[in-house]
Amino acid sequence: MPLLRKEEKILKSIVVASENNPRRPEFPPDNPRFPATPTYKIDVPGFSDVWLKDESRNATGTHKDRMAWEMIVTYKEFLLSKQKGIIKSLPQLSILSSGSAALAIQTQLRKYGLPDLRVLMDARTDRTIVKNLRKLGCRIYLENLGRKTFDWEDILRLTHNVNGFDITSNEAYDPTIRFYAWLSYEIINNDAEFIFIPFGTGQLYENVMNVIKKELGYKTRDPRFRGHLHILRKTSVLGATTTDPKSKAEKLYAPFLPFANYSKQWIRFYRYTGLTGEMSQVYNVQEKFLDRALKIAAGQKIQCEPSGAAGLALLLQIGKMIPRDKKILIVNTGKTKWRNPQ
Repeated sequence: MPLLRKEEKILKSIVVASENNPRRPEFPPDNPRFPATPTYKIDVPGFSDVWLKDESRNATGTHKDRMAWEMIVTYKEFLLSKQKGIIKSLPQLSILSSGSAALAIQTQLRKYGLPDLRVLMDARTDRTIVKNLRKLGCRIYLENLGRKTFDWEDILRLTHNVNGFDITSNEAYDPTIRFYAWLSYEIINNDAEFIFIPFGTGQLYENVMNVIKKELGYKTRDPRFRGHLHILRKTSVLGATTTDPKSKAEKLYAPFLPFANYSKQWIRFYRYTGLTGEMSQVYNVQEKFLDRALKIAAGQKIQCEPSGAAGLALLLQIGKMIPRDKKILIVNTGKTKWRNPQ
C-alpha cells in the first residue's frame, strides 16, 4: 500500500545520519553531535577526580530522550515497510512508564506527526503527571502495578492495543544494546575506573555492560570507542537502586522488573571472565545518602531528581571502598522537564 502524502513527508523528515559513525551522529535529531551531552568535573568531598555525565541537558531533561529517538527510528522502519506493502497501517506503541519515558517519547511522536503513545501507569501516580501527559496527547491507562508482574501481552491488553507493540520489554527488539548504545560509548570513553549509574528499568546499565563486553570481546573496534582497553578491562560499573517503596528515588523503585536482564549470576559471570571490575553489581542506596547527594548537586547547580542523583548517592555511601585518587564517573540521568519541553 503506497504511503499517504503525510506519511511520505514524515518519512523524509526522519534523518538517521549513521548507525555508528561518530562523525555523523544521529542524536539529538535537531543538532546531532557526539558526545551529545557534556561531561565535566564536580566536587565531591574526599575525592579528587570525579566527573559527571550530565543527561539533564537533553530536550525533556533525561536520558529517556535517547530512547524516544529510537522510537522515531523504529517508525521509519514501519513507514518503509508500509511503502513496500508489507503492512497496511502504522501500529501504535504502548509502554509501562512512571512518566519520564512517556513524556520523551510522546514529545517526539507529536513532533513527527506519528500515532500517540498508549501509557500504562500506576494508579497512584501523581495526577499532575497524568494530566500533563494527557495534555500532550498520551492515552493513559491506570492500574495497580504492585499486584503482579505485567508482561508485554498484559501491557498491550490493558492499553487496548493488542495489534500494536509494547516497547517496555525486549520481546519485540533488544533495548539492551539499542536504546543507549551511543550514550554507553560516551560513558566508557571517559576512561573512568568506576562508573556509577542509576538502576531503574536496568536498560542503561545493561547497555553499558553489553557495549563493554562487545569492545573487549571483538577484535574490531566500534568507531565510537575512544577509550583504552586496558582501563576498560578493570572498570567497575556500579548500579544504584532502591527497594524502599517510600524512597525519594521513586523512579528506581519497582516491586517487579519483568524485563530486566540483570541478575547476580549474570554480573558474576562478567566478573569471573574478566569483562568487568570486581565491584560491578547493583547496590541498594540508603535515603540519607540520597539527601546528601541532592545537597551536593544543588550546591553545584546540577539539575537532577532523586533518581538521577542515585549514582552520586551510592558513591557517598560506599566511599570508603573506593580509592580516593581514581577517576570516577557519575551518570546523572537528569530531571524531567514537565513545562514546555522542546
